[in-house]
Amino acid sequence: MNVRQLFIDLVRLETELWDAVDQRLRTEFDLPLGKFDVMQAIARIESCRVYDIAHELSITVGAASKGVDRVEATGHCVRRPNPDDRRSSIVELTPAGESLLAEATVVVDGELDIRLGAALPRQELERLGATIAALRTAGARADAERR
Repeated sequence: MNVRQLFIDLVRLETELWDAVDQRLRTEFDLPLGKFDVMQAIARIESCRVYDIAHELSITVGAASKGVDRVEATGHCVRRPNPDDRRSSIVELTPAGESLLAEATVVVDGELDIRLGAALPRQELERLGATIAALRTAGARADAERR
């Protein structure tokens, strides 16, 4: 297999996985996967700022800010002044956001178990995860060297 075909296969797999999980979340919670992704980042990052979300999700600060706006508009997060930096805000999930995230996470995990967990033994999934992490690290290194 050449690297171009590997690239095509990885992109198609990502699209298929995204679409399947997105459909489940939309059907069961009226929650697009993009919003879920932002909510997960907010929950994971202590004293979360929009910049942190952008870094965590590998998106622009503008895209992260719009994502937070969408989650905030549904009442699932709030922005509070950052006591350490007046130029930024701290983003936190509301109790309703925490509840929705917890319920939606069960559905996401179930869908991923069907599509990934049932397809490969745990050891192969762990090896695949490590390989993907190595590829992402190599890509980040290449980006840094070009700057």
